Amino acid sequence: MHNQPSLQPTRLVWCDAMRLLAFFLLLCCHAADPFYASAAYASAGGSVDAELVLWGTRWGSFSRPCVPLFVMLTGVLSLPIGKSMGNFYKRRIPRVLIPFLIWSVLYYLTPWFTGLLGMDSSIVHKLFSWAETDSQSLADGMRNVMRIPYAFSFIACHMWYIYMLIGLYLYLPIFSAWVERASKREKEVFLLIWGISTTLPYFTEYVSKYCFGTCEWNSFGLFYYFAGFSGYMLLGHYIQHYVKWSWRKTLLVAIPLLVGGYAITHWGYSHIMALPEKTPEQIELFWTYCTPNVVMMTMAWFLIVRRVEIPQKSKVPVWLANLTACGFGIYMVHYYFVFLGYDLGAMLHLPAPLRIPFSAIVILICSWLLVGLVHKAMGRYSKFLIG
Repeated sequence: MHNQPSLQPTRLVWCDAMRLLAFFLLLCCHAADPFYASAAYASAGGSVDAELVLWGTRWGSFSRPCVPLFVMLTGVLSLPIGKSMGNFYKRRIPRVLIPFLIWSVLYYLTPWFTGLLGMDSSIVHKLFSWAETDSQSLADGMRNVMRIPYAFSFIACHMWYIYMLIGLYLYLPIFSAWVERASKREKEVFLLIWGISTTLPYFTEYVSKYCFGTCEWNSFGLFYYFAGFSGYMLLGHYIQHYVKWSWRKTLLVAIPLLVGGYAITHWGYSHIMALPEKTPEQIELFWTYCTPNVVMMTMAWFLIVRRVEIPQKSKVPVWLANLTACGFGIYMVHYYFVFLGYDLGAMLHLPAPLRIPFSAIVILICSWLLVGLVHKAMGRYSKFLIG
């Protein structure tokens, strides 16, 4: 593991616990990929195992708050930023951008490496469930590399988050200036309009393709300037500064939000998948991160974990702080271990409900160990590889 960081008295231990939850949900989300995303994991008869698909759907729906929780933590820890725009960019963006570029290249050239090692092309879909093809050619790998500045390949499907994260960092100093001066009421108005904007995916699907001023020549409709992940950042900031609830009130609010949000998410996804014909956009509709049902689940988890008290004298805060220190590196490397978690679960003949959480734990342990080894081997230079 990475050298144990010392705990500062002002450290928000619950933020580290929230990050652990977000990581577990994220790894469950990606551990579910082989259950329903790739023909490489079809049964011997050529049809997908229905029970595994069912539990992939259940865990996939349950895990949707993963990314929003990370973004809400960004709001808690970075709003307001407390430094100049230049200093913020200099500190944050290189630590994200450089590892992102290195790991993107490694992921995109991995199929070519497997070919050099004499592996069958089926290994590509075994490693990367969402890969567009099973090509092992260097030309295809380099084509993906050349597209890194503006697009990602589904070989490294998790890299979409880094593009979004860099965008948030570019926007943060500007947004922060407003947050620092805005009143509680003004922040509530923003969150209200943002909440309305989260209904747009459903409005577009079920009411009108073009709504609130959008059309063929204009994608920037009425709610565009309030939509997206910036609302999650402000929501995290708002709850941290203004919500002071007891455990009883927290649970009275959070449990209905969690149950209701999950019910909508799972039902909606199952409904779409039962349709004889569906587009990729429809498949992702109820799993979209900026939708009311996912907001409900995310708020519930955030409210609950924020109330958890962890004894400072135990080893738990130290390990949680270590996870935070290794977190970005874990995100970069974890998709290499998805197949391992899946195969180990199959070898152990685990029941279907346990396969995905077991796989998530395997992925987390392997990724955490690898990042810790890189830290030890490279010292201060490890930041160029794992942030």
